[in-house]
Amino acid sequence: MSGGNVTFNISYTSFFLLGFPGLKESRSLLILPFLFLYMVILSANGLIVYTVTTQRSLHQPMYVLISLLLAINMCTATTVVPAMLFSFSTYFNQISLTCCLVQMFFIYFLLAFECNILLVMALDRYVAICYPLRYTEIMTGQVLAGLVGVAASRSAGIVAPAVILAARVQFCRSNVIHHFTCEHMALMKLSCGDISLNKTVGLALRVFNRILDLLLLATSYTRIIHAAFRISSGSARSKALHTCGSHLLVIFTVYGSTLSSSIVYRVARTASQDVHNLISAFYLLIPCLVNPVIYGARNKEIREHLAKLFQRVEP
Repeated sequence: MSGGNVTFNISYTSFFLLGFPGLKESRSLLILPFLFLYMVILSANGLIVYTVTTQRSLHQPMYVLISLLLAINMCTATTVVPAMLFSFSTYFNQISLTCCLVQMFFIYFLLAFECNILLVMALDRYVAICYPLRYTEIMTGQVLAGLVGVAASRSAGIVAPAVILAARVQFCRSNVIHHFTCEHMALMKLSCGDISLNKTVGLALRVFNRILDLLLLATSYTRIIHAAFRISSGSARSKALHTCGSHLLVIFTVYGSTLSSSIVYRVARTASQDVHNLISAFYLLIPCLVNPVIYGARNKEIREHLAKLFQRVEP
């Protein structure tokens, strides 16, 4: 301290998560609803993953990718909800900067991985409908594993730059994150230096990859639907379109929740922090809840195996 001016030369390495801060002491009332939601997500997704894993007739690329997508949903919910429940407490809501960055990486990695698996699913359906006679020859287990590996590598490559840049920032404004997870912008609000590079890199990666993904998905499904209408057999054509319809509903759910939350987040800048927390919870958890319902209700093979499973457990 000199000349009456106080200079802070400190960067916090430990933070307190404070989800829905406007509710104050009433935040603890949110524990049971979100815990119930978490159990429903785990049960619904886990049931279909178990069904695909145990039924040999479902050991096909499309069902393997569906089970992988739902396993990602379970991992996303597990990365988000326990931290959210702790953030509602005043005793267990502390987190180190390292753990915060690790959580940030896995949240965004899983969201990107989910989108990339949807691209692999689009490629799988493209080959199945446009080249049905060569499908088993092209979509082998080795090819599928390679595509999933590429999807995981691309996801890590998208997320890593933003997290690495965040690790280099000094945080001296406060050690309280007004969010239920280590969300990127919620953490960046605590920075005391220039974070224009972080914002630019994060926005550029997000916009570029979202636009590229949507273009690839639109191109793939346009060609898939065009090829499906050329199938002479009415039942085969109906089955192909029905399967694609399920995938398109999931794509709409995943991208719709993400894009709508981004738009609302930027339009409602003056809204309370609780509103922004609610928007984040919406785009993180809604796909985890809706995706198993779509595949469980619309896919005939999965639905039949689930019905047999429930019949076996009935007394």
